[in-house]
Amino acid sequence: MSTKVTKTDAEWREELTPEQYEVLRKHGTERPFAGKYVQSKEDGMYRCAACGTELFSSDTKFDSGTGWPSFTDVANSENVELRSDKSLFMRRTEVVCATCDSHLGHVFDDGPAPTGQRYCINSCALDLDAKS
Repeated sequence: MSTKVTKTDAEWREELTPEQYEVLRKHGTERPFAGKYVQSKEDGMYRCAACGTELFSSDTKFDSGTGWPSFTDVANSENVELRSDKSLFMRRTEVVCATCDSHLGHVFDDGPAPTGQRYCINSCALDLDAKS
């Protein structure tokens, strides 16, 4: 795992777009079907938009029809943390960047084989490092 990234709230506000700040730092959610990676078919590595940590390979991306980029697995389990989320009167599992504690989205047990997982991730939480 990489070195922990810690910044002040003011530093995060300065470095992130307003939408990224709301999602990554305040646990918000972007509108469904509005994110830039929902329909993306490009090959590459999806990284945390806040710190650049490798999170998801395009090899595990699939069209879930939910309106957010979805993945069957993480690129490296040490790069994400899964946390219990009981907000909005629901029980969910939050997906967080282990390097900078940014909120990425949630994981659900309704994905395709081989994992059965659906990592439902906000586009604005990701930067695609496309293969050339």
